[in-house]
Amino acid sequence: MFHDLTIATALFLLAASFFAGFIDSIAGGGGLIQLPALLIGLPKSDTVEVLGTNKLSAVFGTTTAAALYRKQIKPDPKILIAMGLPAFVGSAGGAVLASKIPTNSMRPMVLVLLIIVAIYTWFKPDLGKFENLRHLPKRRVQIAAFAGVVIGFYDGIFGPGTGSFLMLILVASLGYAFITASAIAKVVNVATNVGAIMVFGINGAVIWQIGIILGVANISGAVIGARLAIKGGSTLVRKVFLFVTVALIVKVGIATF
Repeated sequence: MFHDLTIATALFLLAASFFAGFIDSIAGGGGLIQLPALLIGLPKSDTVEVLGTNKLSAVFGTTTAAALYRKQIKPDPKILIAMGLPAFVGSAGGAVLASKIPTNSMRPMVLVLLIIVAIYTWFKPDLGKFENLRHLPKRRVQIAAFAGVVIGFYDGIFGPGTGSFLMLILVASLGYAFITASAIAKVVNVATNVGAIMVFGINGAVIWQIGIILGVANISGAVIGARLAIKGGSTLVRKVFLFVTVALIVKVGIATF
């Protein structure tokens, strides 16, 4: 596989992975950068192989960001478990079907949902600025679990917008501040990535050498991004979240029409 890569292509993929880790560690959306780069840089690989390799690379940066957030932010472990475990199962299930179900039909629905997310966040400037938890603890766990399995399944089978959907549920429905929501979302993203990687790996749909090398670049970006997010707080995370969501709308819109 390595002999097929030119130096220019390798540098391009490393740079893309670095910036993907940087953006993803703040507000999600790293796949917006890394996945298209892999599709361009590995034109001879099957799409499912690219998806698997993207997940492998991303899990390095996501795990690093999650660890850095945990040092500064301490979300409720019950929420992390309640959302993370169902997300793991959902993602594995979605990955099983990733190569069997055409995802083109999903794009219009995803586009509409992303537009709703962007509009809702834009017109609520105080949304997620401060933590204002909603619902009783048991109800929060139930909502987190349901959202985890649904969004996890979506991430395994398709992916674009996963971070935006996770963040909106955590902020708008459960009442977390953006910075805390980002910390929780990173843990959930680790679960979804691992679930998908297990399925892709068993089916030989991961280019391990490339995924691991790009994972190192992803870690570098994640370290810088997570530290910047912790320093900038919810205000910075909200701005990056809106930027990523709008960028996703443009990307999915172009692919749809």
